[in-house]
Amino acid sequence: MAKSNQFLWFEKWVIGKQTLEQLVVLTGYSKSTIQRLFKGYLKKPPMLSVYPSERVNLIIDGTYFTNDLCLILYRDNTVKFTQLYRFSSGERYEELKEDLGNLLALGVQVESITCDGHRALLRAVKKVCPDVTLQRCVIHVQRMCRIWLSSKPKSIPGQELRRIISTLHLIRTQQQLSFWLLDLANWDARHHEFVHEKTVNPTTGKYWYKHKLLKRSFSVIMSALPNLFHYLENPKIPKSTNGLESFFGHLKNNLNVHRGLSNANRKSFLKWYLYFKNQQGKRFSKPWDKKNEA
Repeated sequence: MAKSNQFLWFEKWVIGKQTLEQLVVLTGYSKSTIQRLFKGYLKKPPMLSVYPSERVNLIIDGTYFTNDLCLILYRDNTVKFTQLYRFSSGERYEELKEDLGNLLALGVQVESITCDGHRALLRAVKKVCPDVTLQRCVIHVQRMCRIWLSSKPKSIPGQELRRIISTLHLIRTQQQLSFWLLDLANWDARHHEFVHEKTVNPTTGKYWYKHKLLKRSFSVIMSALPNLFHYLENPKIPKSTNGLESFFGHLKNNLNVHRGLSNANRKSFLKWYLYFKNQQGKRFSKPWDKKNEA
């Protein structure tokens, strides 16, 4: 088997969902021979090279493969290119801060960052690149509020807030935003006392909110509000992390085809997957990437 063909079949195995059994039929080689060839590639995973460019609109998010294996991606949404990745046990402030600093040092000029609002990432962005536009994921805010409010809130305020939050992802113009904010403000004016109603323990003096999930939902909206609608001012800014979540979904589907990989080979497989996907992005990218960016 020529080396170029070996690498082509390996690529099909990684991103084409070809199983070893299918490759045996396609290549005419034994399963053990193909396994030996592929193990050689898995032992030497590639390093990603960044795509230095101006006004990069990043999506940053992580996904778990096991309880202690989290893959964090820094993905350029415009050119669909993974600029950086990290394997970790979680989304940790020091690591995120280091990664952002490395991206800037390597010449990636970040215009915006879209994320789900993880506290560690918010702190890292504020520390490393405070002037970068931070876009909170609209879908994440909406999803969390729907979970806390439940599908059928019992209270009138809960029902009304769920109706308001259900239209959040539909806002596409400043006029629609103005109407939505007015709706939210009117809701708060009508139900402020209800939302903040407390129950006090007469013995200890401690208190808790009677409608804590309703209050939590409103608090999340208000906390995210300053960074929730930057995409209206700049259409290049992704309003959600859905694109990266979809990418994670395809990655996990491909990995699941090859169950039984050791932890080391699983990490190597993921590195090769990211490499091949970046190479695909380069092949299908258009001249506008650099020439028309000014």
